[in-house]
Amino acid sequence: MEGEWKNHLEQVEDALFRINQHGSMNADAMLVADAAHIAASTDDRSPGQLVNAASLPGVIGNAWAMADWHFGYGFPIGGVVATDLNWGEQGGVISPGGVGFDINCGVRLCSTELQIDQIPNLAGLAKLLSNRTPAGASGKGGVHLKEQELQDILERGALASADMGWGLHEDLSHIESNGLLTGNEHTLSERAMKRGSKSLGTLGSGNHFLELQVVDRIEDEEAAKAFGLRLGQVCAMIHTGSRGLGHQVCSEHVASLESNYRQQSDGWHAEKWDITLADRQLAAAPFHSKEGQDYFSAMQAAGNFAFANRSALTKRLRDNLAHHLGNDDAGVEVIYDVCHNIAKVEEHVIHGSSCNCCVHRKGATRALGGDHSELATRFSGVGQPVLIPGDMGTASWVLAGPKSGSNRAFDSSCHGAGRQLSRAAARRNVDSEELLKSLEAKGIHVHTRTPNILSEEAPEAYKDVDEVIRLTATAELARPVARLTPLAVIKG
Repeated sequence: MEGEWKNHLEQVEDALFRINQHGSMNADAMLVADAAHIAASTDDRSPGQLVNAASLPGVIGNAWAMADWHFGYGFPIGGVVATDLNWGEQGGVISPGGVGFDINCGVRLCSTELQIDQIPNLAGLAKLLSNRTPAGASGKGGVHLKEQELQDILERGALASADMGWGLHEDLSHIESNGLLTGNEHTLSERAMKRGSKSLGTLGSGNHFLELQVVDRIEDEEAAKAFGLRLGQVCAMIHTGSRGLGHQVCSEHVASLESNYRQQSDGWHAEKWDITLADRQLAAAPFHSKEGQDYFSAMQAAGNFAFANRSALTKRLRDNLAHHLGNDDAGVEVIYDVCHNIAKVEEHVIHGSSCNCCVHRKGATRALGGDHSELATRFSGVGQPVLIPGDMGTASWVLAGPKSGSNRAFDSSCHGAGRQLSRAAARRNVDSEELLKSLEAKGIHVHTRTPNILSEEAPEAYKDVDEVIRLTATAELARPVARLTPLAVIKG
């Protein structure tokens, strides 16, 4: 019943609510929020989606909604749900809806050696970046890849793009999983391959962007120094994913899995695996089944393309800065690159026992502790950089995972501000021309190829990012390190 979750809601901490297990739920659901945040969230569908996700076969621990939670396809965006790979005969399920259509959509933050006053003609640089950074719904302007080159990227991720000259090998240790999702080799459909063959090095549209930003606040001096951040420094943030290739992969596997489910009185049932789900959009397969493994391998291949894509965009950034400055003084370095639409096999301790889990993070990013074996030594004792883009009119944040150990949400944090208006509502309520004038008045240079993108991505379409960060920190999932405000915004 819609809204039934409210009858099982209780506040357990200043920034944490619990929806107690009821009905078909296999775990409690945790909402990172305070009373004001709950009251302001008039769209009841997101917590209901989290309740549905907590009912998946093999779910272990708690299901989580980060502070930026909002409505998505099947799973809420901001959702973190893990399934036990040793559950049942073929393991707990994997669900494409728990990853999202833009597989390995993620964020890369690059530092420079520049202060604002060292950039001549900032407006000119913004225009140059707009002209030379392929953006928009099509793949126009992307790198044309031969079939074997594309297959190499699908198998070796950012390493393959570096070998091709579309990235630097020294960046790899500053990318989540070193820019490589390892797994079974997987040949994608002809349609997916075609969509990926011309889109490497492109931003895409929607909420994707390239931003020049300035560090306007340091909250944690030790972590900021380890990350290479200082007050007044110009940085660049890249937000994009696997483009049409990843969307095609998700669409194909969602359609294939959903075809196994038939509606019954108690939900959607797949006779093949004897699985019943609350929502067909949660369509899932046991992890170790053929269908589960086929999706996981295809997802990893698409994730590798996304790593390579952000690497290629970083090369374009370096080249364009050098062209504008007339030298290489920008000194662009990758601080970190994080996924926020991915499912990963990880070890976690649940109720005192070690568990091999498939952790779905949809609109959520990892926040590893400073003693985690995957992190580069520069982050030891500090924690993983957690990159949180806000909106083009306010600010973005860099957080850090724990100095050691793990947080209680499967090492996860929020991934952005989170929408509070749908795209349609934003288009109705926001005047693009007025918005552009207000951003220009703040000294923010904005370039976009699609007129309605401005209204869809307006600051008022999003939650207050500073408030999202406060809730995340209060819930002890990650701690604030630095705040960055926008100077120039390039969108599709």
